[in-house]
Amino acid sequence: MKILVSALESSSNEHLKFLLKEFAQDEIELFGIFDTSLGNPLYSPKDFSVMGFVDIFKKIPFFLKVQKQMLELAKDVDKILLLDSSSFHIPLAKKIKKKYPDKQIIYYILPQVWAWKPWRAKVVEKFCDRLGAILPFEVEFYQKKAKYVGHPLLDSIRNFKETIGGEGIVFMPGSRLSEIRTTFPIFSQLARMYFSDKKKILVVPKIYMHMDLIELYGDAIREFEISYDANTSLLNAEFAFICSGTATLESALIGTPFVLAYKTKWIDYFIYKSLIKLKYIGLANIFFNAICKEKAGLGKSWMHFELIQKDFNVEQLFLAYQNTNRNDFFAKSKKIREYLKFGSAKTIAQWIRD
Repeated sequence: MKILVSALESSSNEHLKFLLKEFAQDEIELFGIFDTSLGNPLYSPKDFSVMGFVDIFKKIPFFLKVQKQMLELAKDVDKILLLDSSSFHIPLAKKIKKKYPDKQIIYYILPQVWAWKPWRAKVVEKFCDRLGAILPFEVEFYQKKAKYVGHPLLDSIRNFKETIGGEGIVFMPGSRLSEIRTTFPIFSQLARMYFSDKKKILVVPKIYMHMDLIELYGDAIREFEISYDANTSLLNAEFAFICSGTATLESALIGTPFVLAYKTKWIDYFIYKSLIKLKYIGLANIFFNAICKEKAGLGKSWMHFELIQKDFNVEQLFLAYQNTNRNDFFAKSKKIREYLKFGSAKTIAQWIRD
């Protein structure tokens, strides 16, 4: 079976990797956009490593060219699988469905319509055939096609903490180059000032495994142990400092307390704030709102500290580390796992086979 895949994010490709384990060798053949470790893609996530409205705007001609190429590839495949990245995938789904109305489009990891642009739910439902929701509460935003399929992190996380504690501090400054350049200098300063007597682990995304890490991170990387395995590093660590993203939920599920730290260009932050009216941006905090029967991202309950923009500095990071209630976090971690229940790979694999 030939599948056109579009997975632009590093996290999406991790989820895709575990999805592919559900298939026998040679059962499916991939075309499109995905990590080179999974086959021979047209493009890889590295080609889409941009962040912020300004940088995205500059790459619009490239995105349009890629969509045209993906539309051409859609002609000869059996099904289409889109993962996350709604700004790219909603226009692509429209083009594919218009030209090839009989091609089945599966959207796995849906747009966060509960955070902003709720009208996207109707558009996605119109142009896609099956919608795999990875958050229980997001199903209610769709009419009939969305189904909760489980969360992909529960496919990939191998072990969970059984007790509070651990050894060393994990630092995860993001997967995009712009995130690393903004976040890592502050993390490295924090490590030098407050954690000189502790083991310091820098988790590097696997897409950078064969690249010059000093060129990517700078000389300060020499002060850290390098890991390419976020699961194991988080499981063994005492605490983590993490740039916003899927990794924050990964740490929450494993049971390792952390601080979410995020900073972007002021123009991008201003636009985000004007469009997205959320109290929290961390997935664990958002989920915990839902668990407590509050509106996701806007409730009073919370699980971990979030330090955004001007609050993202060395002093505030260390203060959050000191003030984190480890017992409370550990109890909430168990509730998050109970809420998400199971992984999603088996269900999506069956959808592809159907």
